[in-house]
Amino acid sequence: MDAARINVAILGGGPAGLGATLKLAQSGKYNVRLYEGGERVGGNAGSFMIDGIHCDFGSHRLHPASDPAILADLKSILGEALLLRPRHGRIRLQGKWIHFPLKPIDLATRLPTGFAASLFFDAATAKVRAPKVKDETFESVLLAGLGRTMCESFYFPYMRKLWGLQPSELAPTLAKRRVSGSSLPKLMKKIFGQVPGLRSPTAGKFYYPNRGFGLICDRLSEEAQKAGSDVLLRTRFEGITVQNSRVQSIRLKTPEGEINQSPDIVWSTLPITSLVRAAGSAAPDAVQNAARSIRYRGMILIYLVLEQDRFTEFDAHYFPEESIPISRLSETKNYYDATEPKTHTVLCAELPSDPGDQYWSMSDDALGAKLCEWLGGTGLPVKARVRQTQTRRLPFAYPVYDRTYAEHFETMDNWIGGIENLLTFGRQGLFAHDNTHHALAMAYGAVSCLSPDGQFDRTHWARLRHEFESHVVED
Repeated sequence: MDAARINVAILGGGPAGLGATLKLAQSGKYNVRLYEGGERVGGNAGSFMIDGIHCDFGSHRLHPASDPAILADLKSILGEALLLRPRHGRIRLQGKWIHFPLKPIDLATRLPTGFAASLFFDAATAKVRAPKVKDETFESVLLAGLGRTMCESFYFPYMRKLWGLQPSELAPTLAKRRVSGSSLPKLMKKIFGQVPGLRSPTAGKFYYPNRGFGLICDRLSEEAQKAGSDVLLRTRFEGITVQNSRVQSIRLKTPEGEINQSPDIVWSTLPITSLVRAAGSAAPDAVQNAARSIRYRGMILIYLVLEQDRFTEFDAHYFPEESIPISRLSETKNYYDATEPKTHTVLCAELPSDPGDQYWSMSDDALGAKLCEWLGGTGLPVKARVRQTQTRRLPFAYPVYDRTYAEHFETMDNWIGGIENLLTFGRQGLFAHDNTHHALAMAYGAVSCLSPDGQFDRTHWARLRHEFESHVVED
């Protein structure tokens, strides 16, 4: 590395960290080192093998809504490995399976007539019938946009399951950033966007690599290293020393022992709460209290290996009912249309759960048995032999947007923003429930703010942060 250039340390090897590492390295203006605590890059956007089948940490897709520049870069890096696939999922409403993404013909023919009419009447009259509230919540925004029938039959039970909170306890931000069809016009646009002649060439489709979603991060890492950066695995961030409004050093744990580094700039994509805790007493009491007050929702991923070629033809099933503890079931072979192996397939069930609850301490086999029981109750009985069950536990799966999160996040964000050579960004760093392409947009934006002499344009970054707040999650 060229010692005359600015040394940049990037913490966390997910899409945001890797995207920033690649762009900084390609500029040729910085010495860049990325530190990742895991065995491989990707974080929750990584992949791994179970019984010869590529598996993801839940259901992941690269959406055509991605920024054109980002999509062009990924197409260039992945080449023919990046497939354009049709979406073919199902959602369970009123005991009926409806195609997802929603299609007009399905809504008209699959749902009970009275229920379907009630959905659209409620949605059309929601704004005049919604109760007036002084302080908006997730509940009030959705009721005003979609009406009670859709909310009570789908969104509210689904959100109670996902977050473990009542809709009235969730912030309005969640409705605006997490529910892309949060009003009748938005919902109609999504539904009729599937009609032939009205839809775009990529409507109802998604991009997916032919060896699991994690191939995106693998290739980003490879390209970043080709451009001259270092990507160090099994190197866990342990602490940070802050003095005089600057990061003086970072402490890292490697397989060989603990080391200290003193980079010129530190960019973190780790959970913002972890960054604050790593600062210890350098963070004021109010900031430490904010880190304790904000929380993430955990997730248990249950992988069921079945001795059959396919479980169903569908890539994903969605379960809004609270009587079914899992929120989604995906079958990875259907994401990239794998023809091998024919002897078995892997199902991945997403079970919202937090450390310490009834499911977190259950054994893999016990969770596998529970999953078979739950699926049978939805008319999807597991008939094939279960070869094995594996699980992965994610304590930081989703940021929880409760009604007080914003003030706690702002307290931490303001303190970090006052440290000259420290930046937090990415899904975990900005407490944003975003897609992979959004995380990469944050990375690209951060790089655009950094000058070769290490000066960071905070004014431009503030404008970009405002744009990031308009990101809406693509399901």
